Amino acid sequence: MSASVALAALQVPAAHAATPVTPVVPPVATAEPAAAPESEAAATTTGSTAAKTSKTKKAKKTKLTRAARQRVKARTAVAVAKRQIGDPYRWGAAGPGAFDCSGLVLYSWRKAGVKLPRVTGAQYRSVRKKVAWKNLKPGDLMFFRGLGHVGMYVGHGKMIHSPHSGARVRIDKLNGYRKGSFVGAVRPGA
Repeated sequence: MSASVALAALQVPAAHAATPVTPVVPPVATAEPAAAPESEAAATTTGSTAAKTSKTKKAKKTKLTRAARQRVKARTAVAVAKRQIGDPYRWGAAGPGAFDCSGLVLYSWRKAGVKLPRVTGAQYRSVRKKVAWKNLKPGDLMFFRGLGHVGMYVGHGKMIHSPHSGARVRIDKLNGYRKGSFVGAVRPGA
């Protein structure tokens, strides 16, 4: 910036003309930077060490609680099950492409990293965390009709399941019939 441009930018309105103004001229940059004094060099080194330390601390993963890990797996299982909506029911099938009721929940939870047995009764017995109807959370397995049917709770009073021959994987509301035939629920991965 030239000195005349800098002075023109500092022109003072007539009302303030009596007040003297000292123009500030920015320093001119040179091609080579000046060498930093030893104290500044030491501060720069210390600053970069501190930056590395803070980056190391940020890079460490925070460990999730057991309950948080279960919720992540449950969300994954629900998402996998929802992607199967419309697939046909086929007795004994565990996907992909066709499912029976226990095969759907087995497939979904396996994709979330949790192993379950193949049939409904064994699924109910193998998961230690039992859940009451009023405490259902998305991903919980719900068992009906004397452990003859299983579905997965998806939240908002609904479950996803593969209901019977001739039907397809779908989401149904949990109505009075479902509550009447409810045997129990479990929370895999807990």
